[in-house]
Amino acid sequence: MDQNHYEWVKQTRNILLDFCEEIEPNDFTRQMTGFGFSSIRNLLVHVADCYIAWLGSFVLLKTKKPLTPKEFLRQMDVQAVRERFFLADKYVNDFYTTLSTDERNIIIEREALWRNNDEIITTTPNKLFIHAITHEFHHKGQIVTMARQMGYDEIPNTDISGVE
Repeated sequence: MDQNHYEWVKQTRNILLDFCEEIEPNDFTRQMTGFGFSSIRNLLVHVADCYIAWLGSFVLLKTKKPLTPKEFLRQMDVQAVRERFFLADKYVNDFYTTLSTDERNIIIEREALWRNNDEIITTTPNKLFIHAITHEFHHKGQIVTMARQMGYDEIPNTDISGVE
């Protein structure tokens, strides 16, 4: 996957974030049951944090605190979520500019410091990058489902097939 492919991911994300700016602010933060993260906002921040944790912290070793603190999470609006994704995008850019194609396939063995356990994870940077992308699309589907459950009928297409 090259940087141009990631641009498609960002385009679909922006479609969803634009939609989130149109919904009622209370719906953006509405607590819903049946989802691992209880609101649209919390899911979006969780997705951004995944990129920041796996790429920014685990692969690039550029941050030791990749997760959004709960006290900040409660105050975040759509623009603050966009800013969190800008940081995620910075780490994706660093992933491409810092690591050669070969380096992206070299096995890394280390702890994920934010997990608070001694587990050693063995994987490659490319696997973590693909994980972050598939993770984003999984949760994007949950967000669309949440919006439908709230009564939003006209949700834009957030699939890769819908972007140029």
